[in-house]
Amino acid sequence: MTSAEAFEEISLGEDVETDRPRLLFVTGRLAEFALRQVLEDLAPRAGFQAEVAVLPISVAALMPPRWVARHLEVPAGIDRVILPGHCRGDLSAVIEKAGTPVERGPEDLRDLPRYFGHADARMEGYGAFDIEILAEINHVPRLTREELNTAARRFVEEGADRIDLGCDPGGPWEGVGTAVASLVDQGYRVSIDSFDPVEIAQGVAAGADLVLSVNATNREQAADWGVEVVVIPDQPGSLDGLEETMNLLERRGVPFRVDPILEPIGFGFAASLGRYLEVRKRYPETPLMMGIGNLSELTDVDSAGINTLLIGFCQELAIGSVLTTAVINWARSSVREIDLARRLTYHSVKRRMLPKHLEPRLVMLRDPKVSRFGPEVLDEMSRRIKDPNWRIFAEDGMIHAMNGTAYYREADPFVLFDQMQVTDPSHAFYLGIELMKAKTALTLSKAYRQDQALDWGFLTEAEVSHHDRKKGREGEAGS
Repeated sequence: MTSAEAFEEISLGEDVETDRPRLLFVTGRLAEFALRQVLEDLAPRAGFQAEVAVLPISVAALMPPRWVARHLEVPAGIDRVILPGHCRGDLSAVIEKAGTPVERGPEDLRDLPRYFGHADARMEGYGAFDIEILAEINHVPRLTREELNTAARRFVEEGADRIDLGCDPGGPWEGVGTAVASLVDQGYRVSIDSFDPVEIAQGVAAGADLVLSVNATNREQAADWGVEVVVIPDQPGSLDGLEETMNLLERRGVPFRVDPILEPIGFGFAASLGRYLEVRKRYPETPLMMGIGNLSELTDVDSAGINTLLIGFCQELAIGSVLTTAVINWARSSVREIDLARRLTYHSVKRRMLPKHLEPRLVMLRDPKVSRFGPEVLDEMSRRIKDPNWRIFAEDGMIHAMNGTAYYREADPFVLFDQMQVTDPSHAFYLGIELMKAKTALTLSKAYRQDQALDWGFLTEAEVSHHDRKKGREGEAGS
């Protein structure tokens, strides 16, 4: 079948506007069906007529521009040609052949709606939230001013709405006022985390507008501070004293939110969740807060899942603020995780939509979906490749390496590298990096694409491809 025979306009209904631009999307046989499905929904919304050219190759990623120019036939009236994002290199040959503007689209065809400014309708309004994040800086009296400012700036950049200063027992801390004033002067909202009335008074006088925490030990002084406070029970693992403190503060006109205290697993975790439910039942209009570090910091597991689950609980129960720490290494990104989770759960609860396939940035260890070519396609690729450049793939527990003269597959990257017999040091270094990325992807069930960073959700660091890096060096050498 020629490329001309592969053209087929996507039906946009009977009332197609003939003045809509005609866009030609170029692909290989493997992605044809998925591409047509995406375009059938996208074209009417984005205001163009879509046509598809299926070139005689299975995988579009293997199409260099000169090869595309030899095989592509562009019908009259096409306004733009959209190539797959993986089609790298100089496009001048394709532009000359097409006689119309040519551009690279996204590397993943599922990103075409975003590329044309039309994201999934399910995502409309996504990003709103109504949960406040308090990020606690622990042991503040032990920090230098520079360390304090650095920690506060990092938390705010990650999504914190308020910086909570964790004071040490045995106060009052003489520097609390200057520390609070310094953060307030930088535009940060600050809360003071202490039971010491003198320490609290100094922090409030310097600009702190929330006090953690108040119970029978210090509630008598709360009216003197003139700011909102967080009420907690008198005894851990109970609601003892909570109502008495709330009643006293109401009589004295002190605004407050309530934190029944989340307990660690094995120390009353389930019962503590029940206390949040009970307090919400007793006081349906009272603002609530949850300190979630007792779970994220004290459980041997990466924190993103725990934080997302607890934020979902808070969203359903209208718990309007959370306090988090980010001390232990597996919970160091908690503020960013909570910022993403509050947007995800808000969208889910308000739209009555499962929190699935909405926030890929929270999926970090394993990818949501790992596509595979399959043995038949890999075999066909190996037959079609004529040049000496190595292509690396990872699927079905094996790393596949192929070029114009060989096709090897091994689970062990060291064995595979020995078979490849690469002698050039720089190329060996590059292939070593790629083989270990492929092994990591197999180990964690992640998608591997040569010359691209593995996807670690919001922790992903952009990677300059070997091709682009090499091209940049050649350009510098020629200048």
